[in-house]
Amino acid sequence: MVTEAAVVLIFFVVYAGMILGGLPFLQLDRTGVALLGAIALVSIGALSLEEAWGAIHAPTLILLFAFMVMSSQLRLGGFYTWVTQRLGALPLTPPQLLAALIFAIAGLSAVFSNDIICLAVAPVLVEVCLVRALNPLPFLLALACAANVGSAATLIGNPQNMLIGETLQLSFPLYITETAGPVLLGLAATWAVIAWQARGKWECRAQESAAPLPRHDADEPVAFDAWQSVKGITVAGMVFVLFLLAPLPREVVALVAAGLLMTSRKLHSYKMLGLVDWQLLVLFIGLFVVNHALSRTGLPQDVMRTLAAGGADLAHPWMLFGATFVLSNLVSNVPAVMLLLPAATHEISGPVLALASTLAGNLLIVGSIANIIVIGAARRRGIHIGWKEHARTGVPVTLVTMAIAAGWLWLRLRGAA
Repeated sequence: MVTEAAVVLIFFVVYAGMILGGLPFLQLDRTGVALLGAIALVSIGALSLEEAWGAIHAPTLILLFAFMVMSSQLRLGGFYTWVTQRLGALPLTPPQLLAALIFAIAGLSAVFSNDIICLAVAPVLVEVCLVRALNPLPFLLALACAANVGSAATLIGNPQNMLIGETLQLSFPLYITETAGPVLLGLAATWAVIAWQARGKWECRAQESAAPLPRHDADEPVAFDAWQSVKGITVAGMVFVLFLLAPLPREVVALVAAGLLMTSRKLHSYKMLGLVDWQLLVLFIGLFVVNHALSRTGLPQDVMRTLAAGGADLAHPWMLFGATFVLSNLVSNVPAVMLLLPAATHEISGPVLALASTLAGNLLIVGSIANIIVIGAARRRGIHIGWKEHARTGVPVTLVTMAIAAGWLWLRLRGAA
């Protein structure tokens, strides 16, 4: 009983850290809180080291790691910088450029990690906007929103989708056919919202476009290397085709591809592995252990039975859709998905969970790491995007895209009836 109470206490402390972004009076972020929670559970005997290790879902971590390595190849080859600069050089009006940016970023995010795309593109996008005397704000907000919406299109677009796909063993091509419609409509809606808000505000003030930009080492553009970029795109394309056509374990295919890219005569593995988001991998490990320990107490199952008896069955797609939206904005999308995965028993629970958790990330700055990355890059270049500025775009984009996803769900359930 003491151990069960301690497990529950540790669980709530960890998820309080997810909500707050850390713990008061301690220099801990979400990753540190999750890892500390896992360590505490092992130290009090709630889980043995073997049980804690067994709680970690290795295929998800392997897939996530492998795509981080593939994205590292393209970052070091300057591919993302090249794409952004090429977009900026197109002879398009600001609304047309916004549309091109949104769909390009969405496409990249559907294949690679949305967070990596934002990290590589944001500083270059600021430069492109100021060279063209354009206000960077709508384009930066579009970058974050499009990366989130576009990443929902596939099971490799973001960490939570990888977790959902690997845990529920979803079909890669079938998932794309389910989500393609809502995602494409969501991207069009994102463009419409931002273009409407930016009307009459496209141009940058003369003194802003002429002002020298502060520099940050992390934001320095990488010179384009055609060979390294083609190599990365070719390998990633082969992986994508295999995911679509071959009944092979996705994590093994991706890991082999990462190994191929690391056997390079020019790009040192130290640099490639240095761009891997180890913090995110550790966050996954900590949350796997914490959630498994709570599940062993039987309390989550009791809560789900109680909710179902009261008419709030989380296994029903509509209830799962709403709960995912709420939890994703409380604890962020990855922890929310981990909590709700046991309830994902309906045949379309996977797409429901993926769409709702990903689209919900645009609501608030803290709802998605992609948002935080873009705002941090903008701040380092002297551009302030506060809560109000982000919410002015994020809230309507989220409401419209969630409404589109809800419409898809209604049609899907109606067709299955």
